Amino acid sequence: MKIGPYELKIPLIQGGMGVGVSLGNLAGHVAFNHCMGVISSAQIGFKEKDFYTNTKKANLRAIDQEIKKAKQIASGNGIIAMNIMTALSDYKDHVVQSVKSGADAIISGAGLPLKLPEYVNKETLIAPIVSSGKAAGLILKSWDRHYHRIADFIVIESSLAGGHLGFKKTDLINQTCQSLEEILKDVKEIIIEFALKYHKSIPIFVAGGIFDSKDIRHFMMLNADGVQIGTRFIGTHECDASPIYKNAFIQAKKEDITLVTSPVGMPGRAMRNVFILKTEKGKIPIHRCFRCISSCDVIHAPYCITEALIRAVNGDLDNGLIFTGSNGYRIDKIISVKELINELKGAFI
Repeated sequence: MKIGPYELKIPLIQGGMGVGVSLGNLAGHVAFNHCMGVISSAQIGFKEKDFYTNTKKANLRAIDQEIKKAKQIASGNGIIAMNIMTALSDYKDHVVQSVKSGADAIISGAGLPLKLPEYVNKETLIAPIVSSGKAAGLILKSWDRHYHRIADFIVIESSLAGGHLGFKKTDLINQTCQSLEEILKDVKEIIIEFALKYHKSIPIFVAGGIFDSKDIRHFMMLNADGVQIGTRFIGTHECDASPIYKNAFIQAKKEDITLVTSPVGMPGRAMRNVFILKTEKGKIPIHRCFRCISSCDVIHAPYCITEALIRAVNGDLDNGLIFTGSNGYRIDKIISVKELINELKGAFI
């Protein structure tokens, strides 16, 4: 598959997972195996010595370090992308730094990335993450009207995805969300006019609940151009999270996966662990605010999402938030990125 100047031999995107779950090591190895490796910029600098005293600079420094690390590992194969949430307070700075550091693509969700084209150069691929045809239409029309540019590819995330979800919690609970199949159909119809206007194809990658070859074949038969898989890559040796974090998925059961209310004002999917039980009993004191998400109301927030995610990825599970996709419990062993991609690549038709 050709996307801009890049050749993606296997149309598979490794989903961006923050904080610290998908960094340069995972993304680099995914790209080395001819797929798209994705680094999440969300509080990416948490390992830097000055993270707590100079969070913004620590994050920008880490973006540069992780992109260069991924590029070195990839050795010219695949594509290295940054996943940058639109809701981040430092969204523009993260995008600008990512471009400066040599990211091949910027993928943005958690809101409508209406100004993304303004912050990148012509060489950098740009892609929105959407959960509806309506959202895709709004973004594409805005980019066309204001920047005379269109998406290089689109990622659709269904209600079965992990982390923050672009659906109403009531619909998630009642299972009345639009299906991934329905969203794919809507988005494919919406992109037609833009593809014709710009004389280019706009590949669509589907995500959310995709776990194995059977899932991939299903959506390829529906004319998806590729898939994005996040949670499954946690079960790899190269994943940047701690072994304790990875083991939580091996030990998990289906009933351990639940919907939670995030401090950022969006529903999310996570492991129902000791930490989640604590949040249900009352507010967990917030000792400092990182001002990471523009929509977070620190006064009423049930806990600090930055601290919760850092503790989890470092292995302090009883005091940490473990985001997961709906099939996270199906991970039963740790394998290499190469083994996982070799298992999946035959499903692409």
